[in-house]
Amino acid sequence: MQTVEGRPWLARLAFAAAAVATVLVLIVAGLAASLALLLTAALGSAVTLAAAWWFLTHRGVPRWIAGGVVVLAPGVVAVLYARAHLIWVVVLFGLLWAGAVAAGRRALTIPAAPVVFRTPAPARPFLIMNPRSGGGKVGRFRLVERATALGARVYLVDGPAVDVAAVARQAVRDGADLLGVAGGDGTQALVAGIAAEHGLPFLVVSAGTRNHFALDLGLDRDDPAACLEALTDGEELRIDLGMVGDRTFVNNASFGAYAAVVRSPQYRDAKLGTALDLLPEALTGGPSLRLTTDRVTVTGSQAILISNNAYRVDTGRRPRLDRGELGVVAVTVRGAWDAVALIGRRGVTGATAREAVVDADEPAVAAGVDGEALLLPTPVRLRIRPGALRVRVPRQRPGVPASPPHLDGRRLWRLARPTGARASRP
Repeated sequence: MQTVEGRPWLARLAFAAAAVATVLVLIVAGLAASLALLLTAALGSAVTLAAAWWFLTHRGVPRWIAGGVVVLAPGVVAVLYARAHLIWVVVLFGLLWAGAVAAGRRALTIPAAPVVFRTPAPARPFLIMNPRSGGGKVGRFRLVERATALGARVYLVDGPAVDVAAVARQAVRDGADLLGVAGGDGTQALVAGIAAEHGLPFLVVSAGTRNHFALDLGLDRDDPAACLEALTDGEELRIDLGMVGDRTFVNNASFGAYAAVVRSPQYRDAKLGTALDLLPEALTGGPSLRLTTDRVTVTGSQAILISNNAYRVDTGRRPRLDRGELGVVAVTVRGAWDAVALIGRRGVTGATAREAVVDADEPAVAAGVDGEALLLPTPVRLRIRPGALRVRVPRQRPGVPASPPHLDGRRLWRLARPTGARASRP
């Protein structure tokens, strides 16, 4: 007997919303007009994507002409709909279909909480804090005073030349039984690797700018001081670590176009302008990357992202950090027509793997490892270390919301059917 877990009433709501949307268009617009709407939308999307590719890969007048097309194409489609007096139909159709997709995903979502371990509070915690990180969050939230009051020793990073790895290793030699970082994800990764090497728990304080690692751990990014509660009232998670060569990463390693832009000295002060200036060469004249895993081989990619566990495309988050796998995404776009094909996700390869190799026809390739710009010798070998890191977190934290699954029509239909019909299937 085959069963489907989820919420049947939401599955039925999803099918009802989709049916109402379809019937609405057919009744109000008619079959011929419905086909015209579909073709107009598809053509407008294709033109917009092709123009966007030209905008990113050219400079000067061609770039700004392409930018104008990116802006005008959706407007032309909207005008055509308005002249046919069908704007309200399209809006309502879109809302109903969005509701159907959201209900379908919610129907199939089964929350999966990570396993937690109750362990004694650390006796000699050691925290490394960067006072400049996150625009000065260390000082703004009085993290040094609060951590010291909870019994932690605190080391303040006083310049870019500080070797935080050496500081962490010395703390271990001095008897620290927990290592922690209030800073960016790159610093988090360096110290996390040392904590894993010595079997010590690691504390993440969300005092960086973006705090992607803290977000996927379910920590409070708006109040870094709340992370310090783990020192006295905490529990442990066992999570994976990624390795690129002999370097640890907690989030991801990127190669190709984005990594080349991040390596520019001007990027930190003028991100948008630097990206627009460097992308044409990075996308069309950069190294042709090759990706090899035990499951896929991709050649000619412009960008590759390999993450510590897989990101969800729809949320940009990792619902779990303990699946023992790398998330792999490779993007291959050789021209405007390939950009159009992205509508159907052609040119985008997604997979999971335990190990991966990134190679190029050059002795070294630009990489961004947890936001740190590096130049790595090829081939670059990456792997996952399952359960390598003990992370100590507060018992009370916002948490990672259940990530909706990919919409599987057959599973959704089985869930939506009456109970008797679902239970009778062998």
